[in-house]
Order: sequence, then C-alpha cells, then structure tokens
Amino acid sequence: MSFRITGLSPEPFRQLYGLSETELAEHGARRIIVDHSPGYPDRIEVRDVEAGESVLLVNYTHQPADTPFRSGYAIYVREGAETAYDAVDEIPEAMRGRTISLRAFDAEGMLVDADLADGAELEPLITRLFADPRAAYLHAHYAKPGCYAARIGRA
Repeated sequence: MSFRITGLSPEPFRQLYGLSETELAEHGARRIIVDHSPGYPDRIEVRDVEAGESVLLVNYTHQPADTPFRSGYAIYVREGAETAYDAVDEIPEAMRGRTISLRAFDAEGMLVDADLADGAELEPLITRLFADPRAAYLHAHYAKPGCYAARIGRA
C-alpha cells in the first residue's frame, strides 16, 4: 500500500520568522539556536536542523478536529523553512532514527487505532493501520517527547 508523508505548511509560521524575542513571546513562541544534531526535528521540512541554525518552539494544534481527540503540543519549526516535505513511500531520516507513535484517525477525527514502531520499521505498521478501512489518515509522533512529527495519508 502506498502512503504519502507531508510536513506542515510554512504559511502559519512565516509571521514569526525574524521577530525579536519579545515579539515571539507575545505569540507564545521562543527561538532556540540549535547546539547539536540530531535533536531538533523541523516539522515543515521533516528533517533534523543542523547546529547553528535557529528553530522556533511553538505550540501547534496538529489535530484540529472537533472531537475529544483535538490536540496540540510543542513543535520545532526551522526559522525560514519554506518547502514542506512531501514524499510518497519514503520515510524521512528525522523519523527513521526515532521511535514513532502512529495514530490512525477516521474521517471525523476519531482515533481508530495506534501503535509504536522503531522508525526503521514504519512501513509494516503504516500498512497494517491503513488496512483498516476506517483509517482516513495517520499522525506520526516522536514517541519520547510525544510531539507531532508529520501526517501520513494514502497515496
């Protein structure tokens, strides 16, 4: 079964690029200069940000469905990121090297299944979750911190 992984659109974050620390704080955001890699996975390009680059730490509503599963959490966005990751049947390296929680949702945003996998072993889990006809899309989360990584759809 083919799948498509997509990063976030840069559009909602562009207004934050280049703001002062005070202005970022007014938006509940913070700038961090990355001091090591891997460790700061960008959610637009779905890649680990390199040491010396800046990321914005923001709260993002990754599951906006009007259900009990509505959810948001802290994510990193590389400051200046402009091109969202979009690939079919490819797992980005930022996900390959981590334990990933996959959550399957139906078309209404209700959870229908979930499981964990080592990032190097995601394809069988994606296939298993999409074998359920109720699964409209998957959310990938970095399991240790619990934060949103990317959306996975059927290709």
